[in-house]
Amino acid sequence: MAIKPNVLLITADQWRGDCLSAAGHPYVRTPNVDALAAQGVLFSRHYAGAAPCSPARASLYTGLYQMNHRVCRNGSPLDARFDNLALAARRAGYDPTLFGYTDTAPDPRGMDPNDPHLTTYEGVLPGFSTRQLLPEHEKPWLSWLKTRGHENATSRDIHIPKGARRGQISNAPTSYSKDETQTAFLTGEFIRWLGEQDAPWFAHVSFLRPHPPFSVPEPYNTMFGANDGATRARQPSRQQEEASHPYLAFAMPRAEKSSFIQGAEGRVSDWSETDFAAIRAIYYGMIAEVDAQLGRIWDALRASGDWESTIIVFTSDHAEMAGDHWMLGKGGFFDGSYHVPLVIRDPKAAATGTTIERFTSAADIFPTLCERLGVEPRNGLDGRSLLPFLAGHDPKDWRTAAFWEFDFRDIAHGDAERHFGIESNECNLAVIRDRHFKFVHFTALPPLLFDLSKDPHELENVAEDPAYVSVRLAYAEKLLSQRARHLDQTLAYTELTEKGPVTRRP
Repeated sequence: MAIKPNVLLITADQWRGDCLSAAGHPYVRTPNVDALAAQGVLFSRHYAGAAPCSPARASLYTGLYQMNHRVCRNGSPLDARFDNLALAARRAGYDPTLFGYTDTAPDPRGMDPNDPHLTTYEGVLPGFSTRQLLPEHEKPWLSWLKTRGHENATSRDIHIPKGARRGQISNAPTSYSKDETQTAFLTGEFIRWLGEQDAPWFAHVSFLRPHPPFSVPEPYNTMFGANDGATRARQPSRQQEEASHPYLAFAMPRAEKSSFIQGAEGRVSDWSETDFAAIRAIYYGMIAEVDAQLGRIWDALRASGDWESTIIVFTSDHAEMAGDHWMLGKGGFFDGSYHVPLVIRDPKAAATGTTIERFTSAADIFPTLCERLGVEPRNGLDGRSLLPFLAGHDPKDWRTAAFWEFDFRDIAHGDAERHFGIESNECNLAVIRDRHFKFVHFTALPPLLFDLSKDPHELENVAEDPAYVSVRLAYAEKLLSQRARHLDQTLAYTELTEKGPVTRRP
């Protein structure tokens, strides 16, 4: 009987897909992700299924597009009827163990209204055992810092750089060291747990970084300069960017500085290009910090003898605009929010050191792990297994475009609904994007079309250009077909006959 592999799923929150030296970034250096890619497969056109965190992770964990899992925003419950990778791992005989967080809002039906789990979207995906939870308030990490002599580790103000004013953009180092970051804390917890294992294991290490607030300890704080990675992916001015589409005119002025710099007040729209450049340099340093901790994990797996028996999946939930289009964070429709890294290293796979340029989706990770572990998913899936690529094959019927969705409804306060004068179920967009064109369909706002061969930075909307009428129609039809093809298929492939149920899955 074959010995089951270990499985290690690592997510690094808000990591851009182009921020890998293995992917050719001119400034960022990621030697440990690169080393993993050298022994595995790098998927260079990998895209999140949605944004922000909860919707993006729902696609990653369930193999479903947002149109089916219906986690529309942070705080949208994940329907309890859906299968997920933790539940599948249990069926495969593992005790899937979490380090970090999954940002899963529980299904409130059947729960008492007073249950405190219903007051936060930072729940745990059903099926996981939790070894070390690290929600956004970071209290477990702060408590750990106190034991290391940081008496000021009483709140997230610990992220304010030394000598900086509250809310100031600064590349001064933090008071905690490179060995005391949240990433180092979770890495240490995983390594300690690894030493306890005497049977095949399944772990999910979910790092918060390089998610804001933007600050980082030495030596990463000065590793990159403000001129590293200057962007051309924006309109000449913020005003022109906002004027380019009604959604941007709504969303951009509402972005708050406090989401990105600890203690900051006011709107992101008040920051200059100089400010964006300074933040981008810190962001690159945060990526380097996470990469260094990945190196600790690789070393621990080798030291424990697990390296050659462990499947490693490294990815992110969604990306970071990092100043593109005068924005920070994630959401909307631009590639900068959705293009994320994916590296898979399977010691038993034939393909090593290869780069796949086919379009892949976060929804592909669950079916990949199910097939690898010999587990049947319990509902229809939108993603497809990536195992053929790991075996060195190129499936001829593979998708030719990326697809993602974004829902900007505001159930609690109704801000978007009032602004646009539309219903909540009209506050959404869907994107289909191949190598040539990108079409963005809004349910109740004007569409966008970008000719990527001429306009790779998505600056000129040609949806109303008469010369592109046929292209717009063709891509609208492609998007319609995409949605029709991926309606929930859980029972659609089953038919009751006189001889009983017949199921034929493709």
